[in-house]
Amino acid sequence: MATIAFIGLGTMGLPMAHNLVKGGHEVRGFDLEARALKQHEANGGRVAASAKDAVENADFVFTMLPIGKHVKAVLEDCLETINPNSLFIEMSTIHPLETDEIRSTLHAKDIAMVDAPVGRTSEHAYTGTLLIMAGGEEEDLVRARPLLELLGDPIIDCGGPGRGSRMKIINNYLSNMINVATAEALTLAEVIGLNRDLAMDVMSGTAAGKGHMATTYPNKVLADDLSPAFMLELAHKDQGLALDLAEQMNVETLLGQAAQAVYEEAEADARGKQDWTTVYAMMREKVGLSDS
Repeated sequence: MATIAFIGLGTMGLPMAHNLVKGGHEVRGFDLEARALKQHEANGGRVAASAKDAVENADFVFTMLPIGKHVKAVLEDCLETINPNSLFIEMSTIHPLETDEIRSTLHAKDIAMVDAPVGRTSEHAYTGTLLIMAGGEEEDLVRARPLLELLGDPIIDCGGPGRGSRMKIINNYLSNMINVATAEALTLAEVIGLNRDLAMDVMSGTAAGKGHMATTYPNKVLADDLSPAFMLELAHKDQGLALDLAEQMNVETLLGQAAQAVYEEAEADARGKQDWTTVYAMMREKVGLSDS
């Protein structure tokens, strides 16, 4: 049985702490909300009077807080109290450079850290089936894994310190854009008289719904094959048709217009006859990335 400090008993943190309790560990929880502390106690956890009280002599320190400023405030308050032999497991979604700063502060005190933000929802937090994106030294990940396995499945090693935090931001970046693009497409579908459920069924069978990572990219740009399965100039043309239709129907298409600007740039770069996934090759070249 490990002694665990868990700081942040919010929508995600509370059920995560409960799963650690169910795993047979002593979990000292702290949160600014009295109601969260009361529920943590009802779940079998111990309530700490402060974050400093929670971390004292703990084998593991978990933080699951809204923003990086909160994590750094906890660290500032507790740094001298944290057991140097403990493992700090930071699971919040924060700026990767803040993650690096926190790790550096801990490293100066010889305290090891794993950054392990999560994917999926609060429902998965309750069932212990979060997707966990872990970054850290190999020996620290090995040490953290038995506890992380109580919280999620799969546990993905993202490739070293700070890589979990970076992976989470990239995941959310794409997911957030897809959310807006989906809203734009479905709104336009309804405005022009399509049945929304039917439109969703159709798009779920194409790259629109399946996603390019699961369809077009592996077979084309990631395979260094830009021969056209679907020419970029046709994507450019079709996007223009959709944007013209949306304008006539007074449907907002901010993300659609931004995408069209990229297709225009690719055409100007003489990529019109290539596969539409060439936009990725173009962007990589612009920032100096190379496969060599």
